[in-house]
Amino acid sequence: MKIWSTEHIFSYPWETVIKAAMRKYPNPMNPSVVGVDVLDRNLDTHGRLHSHRLLSTEWGLPAVVRAILGTNRTITYVKEHSIVDPEEKKMELCSTNITLTNFISVDERLVYRPHPENPEVTVLTQEAIITVKGVSLSSYLEGLMALTMSANARKGWDAIEWIIQNSERENVPLCDLC
Repeated sequence: MKIWSTEHIFSYPWETVIKAAMRKYPNPMNPSVVGVDVLDRNLDTHGRLHSHRLLSTEWGLPAVVRAILGTNRTITYVKEHSIVDPEEKKMELCSTNITLTNFISVDERLVYRPHPENPEVTVLTQEAIITVKGVSLSSYLEGLMALTMSANARKGWDAIEWIIQNSERENVPLCDLC
């Protein structure tokens, strides 16, 4: 098991970042996400927005990894659940893979909140638990997956920045919690 975590600060208010995060895919920074399907979206009695989505990804796993896992599958699916709490100004997003679960488990949690000292910026904390099981070199593969998580986190931050900047440049408002 490998635990990975990071933190990033966006130079935008929480509302702006959340609206962009809800529109994160598709984006040119991470073309591996090839599909996003909203399975369910609703407001609870406390005014929190709950979303359940299915992400389709094309990772193009290296041949050595496919050989170790014993699969040629390159399209994987991830289930994602998010809760946006506008009162508390918190968005929590949890995702886990639903493909190759007998070999790999990646449970990721992202939390977006206003910075405690400067509410005009937003803090994103990300953490993931990566577990590779039932194959040799599992520790090595977990390390590779952690490196991939780091690279993809940067792409995700860039994508949110890109969405915000494009909406500002084009003078198009971000939708209200799309």
